[in-house]
Amino acid sequence: MEMLYVFCFFIMGLVFGSFFCCVGLRLSTNKNFIKERSICDKCYHTLAWYDLIPLISFISLKGRCRYCHEKVSLLNPFIEVATGILFALSYYSFGFSLELVLALFLVALSMIIFASDLTYMIIPDEVIIFFSIVIIILEFFLEGIEGVGLSLLSGLSLFFFMFCLMKLGNALFKKESLGGGDVKLFFVLGLIIDPFLGLVTIFLASLIALPVSLYLLYKNKEHMIPFGPFILIAFLIVFFSKITTSEIFDFLTLF
Repeated sequence: MEMLYVFCFFIMGLVFGSFFCCVGLRLSTNKNFIKERSICDKCYHTLAWYDLIPLISFISLKGRCRYCHEKVSLLNPFIEVATGILFALSYYSFGFSLELVLALFLVALSMIIFASDLTYMIIPDEVIIFFSIVIIILEFFLEGIEGVGLSLLSGLSLFFFMFCLMKLGNALFKKESLGGGDVKLFFVLGLIIDPFLGLVTIFLASLIALPVSLYLLYKNKEHMIPFGPFILIAFLIVFFSKITTSEIFDFLTLF
């Protein structure tokens, strides 16, 4: 029965992943993600419902548009599969609980920003505001008013740290070193993790981004890459590992 639930959450993740990708792409271009029909990015043909079945349509059409036969972006199936895996992992980690609801919202936040930042290098303010409110409400039911206060303090601390880091980087490199959306994102993440784990997330994100940055610099001479996806990958590792600050300090004392 447990594995059946895991499978159901995976399928549910595939469906929601398609929606999250749509939200991320359309919010960044000020398009209505509810009313507007999906179209092919190459020929602009309106897509039918059977062109939009999560993962199945992509596989059956061999990654091409049904109408113009051009290759379609891998972003949609990637977001769908990633959301499916993370939804299944959320249930496996937390079972049916309020923590599961929180985990699912965090996955939604991550996938929407992943799609938006990776494509347009934009993290929409609407996403930051909406998920901040949702997380604060969930924190109230999980930890009470005191927990909400600590979460807000942690979020503001990480926001202030990242803001100072951005200003320092801009002054040193004489150009934008960190996006404002990345700074705001750390306020949301700080509602979940304490400031020390926030620093661990920054370090881990930088570690993950380094080889990718060097590769892109070598291949395309790119000087700007979206940092949001790397932040979210690092955050999800920290979140689902359930590691705590005290456990990290205990480990460090062994040396």
